[in-house]
Amino acid sequence: MTVYLVGAGPGDPGLLTVRGAELLRRADVVIYDRLSVASLLDLAPAAAERISVGKTPRGPSTPQEEINRLLVENGRHHETVVRLKGGDPFVFARGGEEALALAAAGVSFEVVPGITSAIAAPAYAGVPVTHRGLSTSFTVVTGHEDPWAATETDWDAVARVGGTIVVLMGVATRGEIAERLMRAGRAAATPVTAVSWGTRPEQRTVRTTLGELGVAPVGPTSTIVIGPVAALDLRWFEDRPLFGRRVVVPRSQEQAGALATRLRELGAEAVEVPLIAVEPGEPVTAGALDAVDWVIVTSPTAVAALFSSLRDGRDLGRVRVAALGPGTAGALRERGIVADLVPGRSNAEGLLDEFEDGPGRVLLPQSAIARPTLGDGLRAKGWTVDVVATYRTVAAPIDERGRQAMTSADAVALTSSSTAQNLADALGDDRSGLGALIAIGPATAETARAAGLAVTAIAERHDLDGLLDAVVATLRNRSGSS
Repeated sequence: MTVYLVGAGPGDPGLLTVRGAELLRRADVVIYDRLSVASLLDLAPAAAERISVGKTPRGPSTPQEEINRLLVENGRHHETVVRLKGGDPFVFARGGEEALALAAAGVSFEVVPGITSAIAAPAYAGVPVTHRGLSTSFTVVTGHEDPWAATETDWDAVARVGGTIVVLMGVATRGEIAERLMRAGRAAATPVTAVSWGTRPEQRTVRTTLGELGVAPVGPTSTIVIGPVAALDLRWFEDRPLFGRRVVVPRSQEQAGALATRLRELGAEAVEVPLIAVEPGEPVTAGALDAVDWVIVTSPTAVAALFSSLRDGRDLGRVRVAALGPGTAGALRERGIVADLVPGRSNAEGLLDEFEDGPGRVLLPQSAIARPTLGDGLRAKGWTVDVVATYRTVAAPIDERGRQAMTSADAVALTSSSTAQNLADALGDDRSGLGALIAIGPATAETARAAGLAVTAIAERHDLDGLLDAVVATLRNRSGSS
């Protein structure tokens, strides 16, 4: 039985350490604060208890004594307890106090360091805290101490030590801090960069000087960088094509991850709202494969459904495999199978154009509600087609959080006819505030329009890469016209 004090990093879920992710995946209890990224909680098992102990400035907060009690109590009764904390547990995060409480109670604990916002937020704003010729050191200091802000800090010493000064939790007292540093010798013209919500899609960067810091429009939770390095502007994060945009991914929980990851890499806030649940259908036996020449898989879900009833790739034997699109081919590669055919156009028509003529037998594992286009086209080319409904998609209910995400997003990425229909059903007649609807292909767009949804754009290539290109182009055009 162990309590793990895990640093969640400053906001970007990709900055969670490998060790932190490993512990979350096997946690029995997760005790988290408000600075932790909500999506990280999804890494924990569904059955894991999640306890919020967030501290809100000038608002409701869980007393530290209560947090310590919860840690001790849960640490005595559960195998793996994760205390998920923003940034690093031992950098102005009271992790030391929690460790002391656990040690005093005889509860085993482990500290898993996290990336601190003192370094990450400046980096995401394009400001290195050290730079040859400008700064050979940096000092991290809090702008908040009990009973009043920064009363115990020797600001004269901080000013004299030279190098870069990084202030955390100093937004409310930035004016007083600037005055103390200037009285201690720092010039009023000293460059300052303040980064609010650093590493997150809502990150905002304000550049000012020490003399103007007190009146500068510095946002909440800002990391304040003071010194010559703050004049550097090596921006990259805020220049990504979808930075600051919110895009909803209404796929099943199993399918959403890859698209959401790609959207985040482009700078978007990707909100996963599962509108589809995947249920198993008819299995494919190894014996059924003995009689076929080809297996055609049309989606990563179809790949997963096929292999759920096979031992591994050996059951395919001499059978050739075609994959509809690079994403599906990638799902095959993850299982050790290289597709014999991946058409240039990722739709049924594109595969039919490139597929050889029969005779022979094709196994087509697919959704129970898949279009008949591919099967009919193969038969027209002389093939015998065995269609197996290896999975079925069912509508998943949308909660209030999902509804709000849908109606406040800049775009919704429609990845299939099922998602389009389920979106229309979930929203009902109230579709106000719905962002740009971008369809992965004509069939998806047709279903959406038939359900009364206004489709803004259709991807030219009918795969995830094409969908991403369409999202970028659509939102760029909307930004330019606004």
